[in-house]
Amino acid sequence: MSQLSVEQKEPATDIDGGINAAARALLAAQRLDGHWVFELEADATIPSEYVLLRHYLGEPINAALEAKIAAYLRRIQGDHGGWPLFHEGAFDMSATVKAYFALKMIGESIDAPHMVRARQAIRARGGAARANVFTRLLLALYGFIPWRALPAMPIEIMLLPTWFPFHLNKISYWSRTVIVSMLVLLVCRPKARNPKRVNIDELFLESPYAIGPVPKAPQQKAAWFWFFRCIDAVLHAAQPLFPKRLRQRATDRALSWVSERLNGQNGLGAIYPAMANSVMMFDALGYPETHPQRAIARESIELLLAMHEHEAYCQPCVSPVWDTALSCHTLLEVGGERSRAQVRKALEWLRPEQILDVRGDWTARRPDLRPGGWAFQYANPHYPDVDDTAVVVMAMDRARHTHDDYSASIARAREWIVGMQSSSGAWGAFDCDNEYHYLNNIPFADHGALLDPPTEDVTARCISMLAQIGEAKGEAVARGVGYLRRMQMAEGSWYGRWGMNYIYGTWSVLCALNSAGVDHNEPEVRKAVAWLTRIQNDDGGWGEGGDSYKLDYRGYEAAPSTASQTAWALLGLMAAGETEHPAVRRGIDYLLRTQGDDGFWHEPSYTATGFPRVFYLRYHGYSKYFPLWALARYRNLKNANTRSVIFGM
Repeated sequence: MSQLSVEQKEPATDIDGGINAAARALLAAQRLDGHWVFELEADATIPSEYVLLRHYLGEPINAALEAKIAAYLRRIQGDHGGWPLFHEGAFDMSATVKAYFALKMIGESIDAPHMVRARQAIRARGGAARANVFTRLLLALYGFIPWRALPAMPIEIMLLPTWFPFHLNKISYWSRTVIVSMLVLLVCRPKARNPKRVNIDELFLESPYAIGPVPKAPQQKAAWFWFFRCIDAVLHAAQPLFPKRLRQRATDRALSWVSERLNGQNGLGAIYPAMANSVMMFDALGYPETHPQRAIARESIELLLAMHEHEAYCQPCVSPVWDTALSCHTLLEVGGERSRAQVRKALEWLRPEQILDVRGDWTARRPDLRPGGWAFQYANPHYPDVDDTAVVVMAMDRARHTHDDYSASIARAREWIVGMQSSSGAWGAFDCDNEYHYLNNIPFADHGALLDPPTEDVTARCISMLAQIGEAKGEAVARGVGYLRRMQMAEGSWYGRWGMNYIYGTWSVLCALNSAGVDHNEPEVRKAVAWLTRIQNDDGGWGEGGDSYKLDYRGYEAAPSTASQTAWALLGLMAAGETEHPAVRRGIDYLLRTQGDDGFWHEPSYTATGFPRVFYLRYHGYSKYFPLWALARYRNLKNANTRSVIFGM
């Protein structure tokens, strides 16, 4: 990395022009009803599963749509022959098996060069038997591998008491919504229609029916894993002996659970894997296509498609509340009459989206707490998002002095956020005290993402929110700050669970510490500033890759600069009082130099995280509002009498 120059130079490009161009483009992207929503892209897995779901159900072939999805899959294939989890990432077995299967199902010749490369890459790494549990489930549904190759997950789980070591309340919302309908599939053991009779036997090095149990994942602890493996063996042997009436009662409970949370055209959990499983569950139980529940569940999936002229893909979910709240913050920073007017329109869209009447799954830990949060998606009332709620509140608080009074919405959200604080002083994304870490060692949890424990980034956002609305000296903030102090890495950074990665976490925490009144000369702040300035790239930007989530992380590894990560670093440094630091000036110059003619920034890299090491995200909005936010803040601080950031973000 380059040594930063101490020479103070103004950015090479006109900052006002850059801000105005980006603001115009962001305003033009606003929907007529006031909200913003940008595409949310994952890896090859979701679009591949979408194709395979249609063939599983035996639906009429949509050749035009499949051709577009095939074009998308071919474009994102890696140089290694397989498909990665993020842009230019390493080969991933499960993503590659699904992408190959989907392309073959669409009609791609197995002798086509890209298919040969993919097949060779799969076989060179042990074959499709090395795929993860969720891929094994897909292969079992198609009849390619035996059901015994899957971990035992008895549907009687639905009847377990809350004190039992495994209970739905002890796992994350996304795990719950995916697992419950999956339990029905494991009982019914349906088989795909697969009218084209496509198979992928060529991806196995041995007979698919000889596949053994799921191996231990790298992050799983051996003692715990083998303990659970023994239990798994017992359950496999015992399940045929379970009373049929008990099994039926558990199946009915699962159906009732899903039906209550079906969520209309937004789908179960408003995430693709749960939505797809619910459709297959209704199908396995004999519900016809025209049944209202099955029909709406199937319709919800179509709303996830991102359609373009030559390509298409299926999104894992949509992010309207998140995109809208962050766009509001950005435009409030930009200022001006038009920006403020459009923010008012956006906040009026957000106001009725607050969940005030549905007591979601989070009540298992907080039964006396009133609801008051916002979901991430258009609707997901059982699963309000702590992070989204904090960001919405901060936007409303910032706007209420010049716009309508949002005090009632803010007060109700504040009550919910404080109530969701975990015993450690931290906050998780959807639940509190969801820290049953031993469960990540069960054979089913090879992905390592069964739980929703408290994290530094979400905790930081809640502290920022509470401090911004006048509670910087409150007990909840003090406990949260104590947690953040304990969690700082030795190098000076903080972990980013939902954004990539330590740059995101460090930005979040520096904003929180500033809002909470922590002196900028405190050791934690100085170490974080030193870390951010040390990892700046020679081009003036910042970047960090998905490999930063590896289990043997030993410190920052250089990665190409991105606009969103550069913006996070800049916003973090400015929150720490470093507006005049030469690193900030170089970062601002980087953003201005790399801005596109359309006012936005080109960012093919994935800078967000679904599940570390398993599932990554590319928010198409991140390169549209975060860089603009950083530029506008820099201009505002340079023009102000103070260099202090007075807002939570």
